[in-house]
Amino acid sequence: MFKLSGVTKAYGEATAVTGVDLVVPAGETTVLIGRSGCGKSTLLRLLLGLIQPTAGEITLEGRPLGAYSSAALGQRIGYVTQGGGLFPHLTVRENVTLPCEHLHRSQGWNRSRIASRVAELSQIARVDGALWDRYPLEISGGQQQRVALMRALMLDPDVLLLDEPLGALDPIVRAELQEELRETFRSLGKTVVLVTHDLAEARYFADTIQLMQDGRVLQSGSFEELDRSPKTPFVTRFIGAQRLRTL
Repeated sequence: MFKLSGVTKAYGEATAVTGVDLVVPAGETTVLIGRSGCGKSTLLRLLLGLIQPTAGEITLEGRPLGAYSSAALGQRIGYVTQGGGLFPHLTVRENVTLPCEHLHRSQGWNRSRIASRVAELSQIARVDGALWDRYPLEISGGQQQRVALMRALMLDPDVLLLDEPLGALDPIVRAELQEELRETFRSLGKTVVLVTHDLAEARYFADTIQLMQDGRVLQSGSFEELDRSPKTPFVTRFIGAQRLRTL
C-alpha cells in the first residue's frame, strides 16, 4: 500500500524524521510507537500528504504520493486526530457528512446516498440516532471519537490514519473503544496506520509495530519479536518502562 524510501523531513536545522524506510502492507494495521517527539505524528502527516518530505520518496500503490491530487488523497485516506477534531459549530450529522458535501454533484453523493451511508456507519460505529442533531460539546469524549471515526469512513477510504485517537479518554471508555475499533478494522479490511505511545495499545491493535526514536525506525515486528529479540538497548528500556507503568 504505502512504501517509504529514505524519507527525511527537516524544519530548518531540526530534523523530525530521518532516512525512514518503511512498508505499510494493504489490509493490515501498522502501529507507530515511541516517546513524545520521536517523529510518529510527522510520519503520519507525511503519509496523508499534509506535508512533503525534504528527501526520499513516498509511494501509494506504486505511485508517488505527490502525483495524487489533494482531493484524490482525501477520498482514499480517512484521518482521525486525538480528540476527534470535530468542528464545534457543526452538528454531529454535519460533521459526519462534511467530506461528501463537495462531491454531491461530481460523484453522485445525493441526499439519498448520504442518508444510506450514514445509516450504515451508525451501525458500524454504534452511534445512537439521538445524537445526530447535537453539537460536539454536547456529547461525551467517547461519542466524539465514534463520530470522528464515522467521518473518516464516510467516503469508504482504502486507508485509515489515526493519531492517538484514544489518548484523551478515561481508561474504561478507552478499553471499550479499543475493542470496537479493532473489530471495525478487521471487519472492514482497511489498511490502518495508528500512532500511540502506549505499548499495550500497540500490541492490541498491531499486525506490525514500528518502534521509533529520534526520527528513525529502530525496530519493526510483532510485540513478541521486539520483546524476545530487541535490536538496541533503547528497545529493551522502552518495553521495560512500559511494563513498569502498567503494574
